[in-house]
Amino acid sequence: MRNYELETNRRIEFIRGVIKSAGADGIVYGNSGGKDSALVGILCKKACGNTVGLIMPCGSKRNYEIDKTDAEVIAGKFDIETRIIDLSGVKAEFVKNVGENARIGDAASANIAPRLRMTALYAVAASENRLVAGTGNRSEGYMGYFTKWGDGAHDFNPIADLTVTEIYEFLKFLKAPDFIIGKAPSAGLFDGQTDESEMGVTYRVIDEFLLSGTVNEHDKAIIEKFHKSSEHKRRMPIVFEPN
Repeated sequence: MRNYELETNRRIEFIRGVIKSAGADGIVYGNSGGKDSALVGILCKKACGNTVGLIMPCGSKRNYEIDKTDAEVIAGKFDIETRIIDLSGVKAEFVKNVGENARIGDAASANIAPRLRMTALYAVAASENRLVAGTGNRSEGYMGYFTKWGDGAHDFNPIADLTVTEIYEFLKFLKAPDFIIGKAPSAGLFDGQTDESEMGVTYRVIDEFLLSGTVNEHDKAIIEKFHKSSEHKRRMPIVFEPN
């Protein structure tokens, strides 16, 4: 297990260094009510008092219920400023307009919300000289379980090296509420969705593979399939390079 007291101090120093280097006045991040955003919010607040978490419901019922409530409780416990930006109407209008010119498939539809949230985060950041903090973890990154140019877009990320297992350990160390640790990981893109059910493999298995290389052949095949097919998400755009 990591030394989370040391990890806290190192990450606070990292965040402060990034802010200073950019000449920024503060931080903004998406407060989804999940484990990753909770940890990012806590660390960012410890490093920078001028940290704002945006709660951005966008279509699914759970965005307005458990996710919103959990996000507000976490923010309240750690004294993080919270703003609510309802993007459901924006998404509906967007789908309507684009749908008049192209058929929107299921994958494209699911990725609209994260990209709208990214737009909102950067609008606030640019207006208030803030940096956008990313909330993706190592396990999601390896699997490619994030939206390109959506929740995968940020100025810095203080938890990208941590597996889901380590995220939970870190939150326990920081005395985050138990409900955030026991909550099933979900992107909240639609009602009933969970990360593990969509991937077909648990984070426990993914983390065991990342931390020790131990995994059965069935699960390894799933993990490597996700990793290979999502390689483009972890790279900068492909550009022509003249000889």
